[in-house]
Amino acid sequence: MLSIQNPEVRSRLLLGRFGLEKESLRVTAQGRMSHSPHPFPADDPHIVRDFCENQTEINTEVTDSPAGALRALAFYDRQIQEKLASLPEPELLWPFSNPPAIRNEADIPVARFSGPLSSKRAYRDYLSDRYGRYKMTFSGIHFNFSFSEDLLRAAFKDSGGSDYRTFTDQLYLELAEKMVVYGWIVTAVTAASPLADASFVEKHACGHDTFLGMSSIRCSEMGYWNYFTPVLDYGSLSAYTASIRRYVKDGIILFPSELYYPIRLKPPGANSLDRLEENGISHIELRMIDLNPLTDAWAEEKDLTFCHLLLAFLACRPRFPLSERGQILAAQNFKSAARYDLKTVRVILPGGRSMTAVDGALEILDQMEDFYRDFGEDVLEVLSFEKDKFLDEKNRCAHKVRDLYSDTYAEKGLALAKERQERILGRRS
Repeated sequence: MLSIQNPEVRSRLLLGRFGLEKESLRVTAQGRMSHSPHPFPADDPHIVRDFCENQTEINTEVTDSPAGALRALAFYDRQIQEKLASLPEPELLWPFSNPPAIRNEADIPVARFSGPLSSKRAYRDYLSDRYGRYKMTFSGIHFNFSFSEDLLRAAFKDSGGSDYRTFTDQLYLELAEKMVVYGWIVTAVTAASPLADASFVEKHACGHDTFLGMSSIRCSEMGYWNYFTPVLDYGSLSAYTASIRRYVKDGIILFPSELYYPIRLKPPGANSLDRLEENGISHIELRMIDLNPLTDAWAEEKDLTFCHLLLAFLACRPRFPLSERGQILAAQNFKSAARYDLKTVRVILPGGRSMTAVDGALEILDQMEDFYRDFGEDVLEVLSFEKDKFLDEKNRCAHKVRDLYSDTYAEKGLALAKERQERILGRRS
């Protein structure tokens, strides 16, 4: 827990380090899933493949602000758009988290890795068999955050602790535990994928829209979740990694990376439990942000800033250890927050209180406004921006997307992909 009463901590609270991962599907000029090979250098760490060969992922550098992370994202996005536009058969980036029309499972090309990387292909084949390829076509944004070194050093000094790494590991563990309880609000404010092509749920029904009552299908029960609800131990780093390894040992998942959960703790560099244990926690990853089709930036800067504000706010709150029951209820909150009508769906808050997602979100935002009252108008403006989404559902991105792209989702999505590429490349005003 960070002490907001300490002036050295308070003055550094909103300093941090930020990085984004963004996935998008490459599609043909006709709006179909691309089957062409990944057209970018295999050794480029910033433009890679995810599950699908046509699922292009950007990994930005670490920056000092959400705005800086978005600028880095735009830099690589332009490189991708330039390359796709110059291909012998030009391609586009699909603008939504939900995929375009899919003819069948064979229409989803598993990423092609060979040689020393052949294990990556084998792992994707395993995921294909276990979960089906359709689920793997969802795309989104992962928000990676770490507190600044200056803040951590000031907080460590204030804590009176004797070991810096133990202090930072515990701070991130407790933060992740708090995000398990409160992170559903990030799903609610960033959900932007209420529509899908009917072929996603009914094979061969290409070209017809479907609305399933979700504002984010990928974050809902139909999305990126395992066949069980994970219960993790946030008491210490060794307990945390052991609780994940238990699922591997019991054969419930094959690898730790198969644990589909909205929040992850990660080490510096390559991600693995061994490296996490050896090198400690360097940052927290939020994995529940949809692609925002209403902006060429793929994400709204205020939404990313809100993620930062929520993390800093929770880091200053006392720890409330979660029971197994509490973790199971908290996981359901994330799925509930992916619903379209948040006035009727309910969430469970600490202490077992049940309320509508709208009322729960407004309670959290009121608390954050009180906490940040003296941090400046820019901070309060972000909180007001998010609060407006719960005061009037028409301000939510998912509602705007449904209004704009209902009826011929596939056609309108293709038109948007073309317009976006032309704007980014400066080929039209």
